[in-house]
Amino acid sequence: MSDTDPARPVLDVWCALQCPDCRTALADLRALRDRFGDALEIRLRHFPLERHRHAHAAAQAAEEALAQGQGWPYAEAVLARTGELAERGELLLVEIARELGLDAEEMDTALIDGRHILIVDADQAEGKAIGVTGTPTYVIGGERLDGGKSQEGLRARIEEIAARLLDGRS
Repeated sequence: MSDTDPARPVLDVWCALQCPDCRTALADLRALRDRFGDALEIRLRHFPLERHRHAHAAAQAAEEALAQGQGWPYAEAVLARTGELAERGELLLVEIARELGLDAEEMDTALIDGRHILIVDADQAEGKAIGVTGTPTYVIGGERLDGGKSQEGLRARIEEIAARLLDGRS
């Protein structure tokens, strides 16, 4: 969900925006942002899971929010309401856009016309190709870390890898 700066390490976060485990992972992502700031690029990568009925639409909506300049705030707002998303689906996605001051009509149109489907599908295909099977899954420095079963210790491991990559740049 961003342009890559080759001068800084990238943490790809494979996520389903209706996944309670991904919602839990937000605390770790915030801590990583606090520690590394702009030195570490954190990219949301879409991996909608079939068991989450509205995850594919939520991923498309996050891409529209990115196009409107609020990709991460939108993704975090959707993750904060995963239970509600299960009940309200696309209506909630448009409502969240409105709450964040995005163009809600354009969000609704994007969900109808599917303009971001290819981005979401490409992310999912890439995830499958590198062995992602559940969410959240992290990739940093060529290492895949699976948080789908347990997130215990993952933030510390990501911090170690990021610090090593950042030290290697100097």
